[in-house]
Amino acid sequence: MGNPYLERMRAGEALSPAQQLLMALQLSVPAMLAQVSSIAMQYIDASMVGRLGANASGAIGLVSSTTWLFGGLCSAAAIGFTVQVAQRVGAREEEEARCLVRQGLAVTLVFSLGLLALGAAISGKLPDWLGGAPDICPDASWYFLVYSLTLPVTMANYLTGGMIQCSGNMKLPGFLHVVMCLLDVIFNSLLIFPTRQVGAFTLPGAGLGVTGAALGTSLAQLTVGLVLLWYLLARSPALALRPGEPFRFSKEQLKRAIKISLPVGCEQFIMCSAYVMATRIVSPLGTIALAAHSFAVTAESLCYMPGYGLGTAATTLIGQSVGAGRKDLTRRLAWMTTGLGMVIMTLSGALMYLLASAMMALLTPDPAIRALGAGVLRIEAFAEPLYGASIVAAGAFRGAGDTLMPSCFNFLSMWCVRIPLSAFLAPRLGLEGVWLAMCLELCFRGLLYLGRMKRGRWMKV
Repeated sequence: MGNPYLERMRAGEALSPAQQLLMALQLSVPAMLAQVSSIAMQYIDASMVGRLGANASGAIGLVSSTTWLFGGLCSAAAIGFTVQVAQRVGAREEEEARCLVRQGLAVTLVFSLGLLALGAAISGKLPDWLGGAPDICPDASWYFLVYSLTLPVTMANYLTGGMIQCSGNMKLPGFLHVVMCLLDVIFNSLLIFPTRQVGAFTLPGAGLGVTGAALGTSLAQLTVGLVLLWYLLARSPALALRPGEPFRFSKEQLKRAIKISLPVGCEQFIMCSAYVMATRIVSPLGTIALAAHSFAVTAESLCYMPGYGLGTAATTLIGQSVGAGRKDLTRRLAWMTTGLGMVIMTLSGALMYLLASAMMALLTPDPAIRALGAGVLRIEAFAEPLYGASIVAAGAFRGAGDTLMPSCFNFLSMWCVRIPLSAFLAPRLGLEGVWLAMCLELCFRGLLYLGRMKRGRWMKV
């Protein structure tokens, strides 16, 4: 399942501009499919729970920023090892890559168990801390508790899927993410709703509501995660464990993983704590505004997930080109993938503007939530091109091991632009003011990333 152009790049062969573009596309399309299907799962959850009413939607929306924070920390821990895998595979040092696999699985398991304990401990009080209304806090607590208990599964998915992708195999994780979406529909249908009659058929159901949505997603992730783990350890051509190869703990690999992961973890904390603050800014606007905000975030993510797929491909491309010593390709591939991301997200932003009402209609039957959500989506559509630049450029920088400056950029843009502007505009313009602040901040962030890419200092890290 290896990419032939990646293999030629690792061998030091010349690649024409057309072949470089084709290589980027071959890696990007499965990665984009995986990211889009991941967001489709959120769509599924939001759409199914939306049928239960605004309170159920508000309960998930209340804790969503905190679940992003915990998930982001899992992703950051995985990146420290997956980037090194890409570079070792690029350098044809596969034994070192397999050492990283074993060490990564052990270290991230311990890390995820710590997050599990923390999440379970705060789940009862978290909705109150976030300023949730009393009628949605119990459901929000149960949802977050179930999410926390399955964090080791989330961690394993990030690590195993990322390592398989960084070895050059984008197709399997992409396909399994589609399978995960189908499983999510099945499990959610069985767990969210009570037993009901649909025509001549009786559909069984547990009637667990919001808690059932968390359980359904967790079961889908567990099923796919086991397949990814099996493939990584038993079938991957470069990374599968070899008989008699001892487990070797490498302090150097661990130190480098921490050096890469720590800025990304700080970045995730910065970003998601800002999302938590944004939730506190939105909460006083009422349950309708909170639900519309949550649904609009989900709807918008369907448009920017192709950018994250390209970012994943950029990490693999840049990581392997750095490992192979191909400095001639590193800058060119970074600009190529970033430009492609801007084009794709310009198109997705235009579609979001035109289809905003239809996208919200898929998520909720409430007309007030639909109208408010569609309005803020149209504001955000104008930020998508520069948002795409920041997403893909960040992936390219990660492949080169440059994670500190992107974290500084995100801190500057989130806490010095978005949050102050949101706090100022929310009492005056309502939810539209919060999303106007978001649009301006994303444009500012994209310009920061393009400036760093142009200067080229990220290649020297």
